[in-house]
Amino acid sequence: MKYLIMDSQKKAWVVTVDMGYGHQRAAYPLKDIAYERIITANSDKVILPKEKKQWQRFQYSYESVSRLKSIPLVGNALWNIYYAFQDISPIYPFRDLSKPTFGVIYLDRLIKRNFIEGVVSYIKKKELPFVTTFFATAMSASFHGIKEIYCIVTDSDINRVWAPLDSKNTKIIYFAPTERAKKRLISYGVPEKNIFYTGFPLPEENTGTNLEILKKDLAQRIINLDPKKVFITKYNEILKKELNININSKRTLSLTFSVGGAGAQKETAYKILKSLKKKIKEHKIIVNLVAGTRLEICTYFNNIVQELGLKDELGKYVTVLCSLDKKTYFEKFNQLLRESDILWTKPSELSFYAALGIPIIISPPIGSHEALNQKWLFMIRGGIPEEDPEFTEEWLFEYLNNGVLAEVAWEGFMEAPKYGTYNIKSLIFSRDKEKVKLKY
Repeated sequence: MKYLIMDSQKKAWVVTVDMGYGHQRAAYPLKDIAYERIITANSDKVILPKEKKQWQRFQYSYESVSRLKSIPLVGNALWNIYYAFQDISPIYPFRDLSKPTFGVIYLDRLIKRNFIEGVVSYIKKKELPFVTTFFATAMSASFHGIKEIYCIVTDSDINRVWAPLDSKNTKIIYFAPTERAKKRLISYGVPEKNIFYTGFPLPEENTGTNLEILKKDLAQRIINLDPKKVFITKYNEILKKELNININSKRTLSLTFSVGGAGAQKETAYKILKSLKKKIKEHKIIVNLVAGTRLEICTYFNNIVQELGLKDELGKYVTVLCSLDKKTYFEKFNQLLRESDILWTKPSELSFYAALGIPIIISPPIGSHEALNQKWLFMIRGGIPEEDPEFTEEWLFEYLNNGVLAEVAWEGFMEAPKYGTYNIKSLIFSRDKEKVKLKY
């Protein structure tokens, strides 16, 4: 079955927020249905000055705490306070968790004081579906009378703040990336008919219309991840059937290390490069360092490349990806992933990219939602925790030689939902959503 070809007239307001990369990364695959543009609610030209200040304070607080976590004593104390505020309660025993928390009540008061009013007022000029990747924008749209509202959930499990104060009567329709997220929304009081398990929206330039790009990339990746043919020999028949794998093709092994939007854990890159220095100089591995849009991280990466004596390898066997804007960054990152064999990152929204058949080496999670994303990755066997980065060369090549990383890539591909973008677009433009055949 191929992707639904969308009518060029089928457009929606697509709204996201600039806080880290997660919410904007989820909106990016919907760029072709976005009316005018993807609107970033906390930085777009239509927002009101008073709102901009509120957003800036909120974002600065989150990113500052994320960075401070690495500072002994003080950083940990601040992080513990923040962690307690946004903690996600155990889902079992399954029970009614619809009672509003302090965060829900506070957000409701902000919205009633016209928080996010600028964007909502702007989109009222044309009646279209309102699609957002952030809970507060969905709730503001609902408060201001927008009729058709869709909220894309960006983590495998979520805090009560994702559902509005009067959750049982909400008109917001949620797209959940995991079955756990759907179950969590039900526990928060959201009517089950308002929740669809869709999977996370993946970039179509990495999947293709019928997974043809994904399968082509995975076939090459499996070969690189299994130099001793341990996994390939064991699963030869299914690999030939699903991927038409050619065991003679080969390119240089490629590892991509990506920091989060707040720049946390950038020091890990130094340890990785130092440990892999010999392999890099022997041209046995390419290491891609992803700084995103953080220029200071880009400078740090370039400095450590020089410090470790890898200047001559820069640009080919060591690369640094940095862009001035998120759209360009996502485009370049998605292309880089097609040529990458391993993704090393904290368990952010990139956890869902295990569906692309790329094994994820998991850096320590930051926050309750990332801890649960990590748990989800373990459950589908699409990721493994990082060992000591100072000894990367030892354990990484052991995992290659015994076929572990090839198996992790395959499990991610098989178990994680791959059709999130297709499902979401189909549901938005369907008159009878219950009859939409969702794919995973």
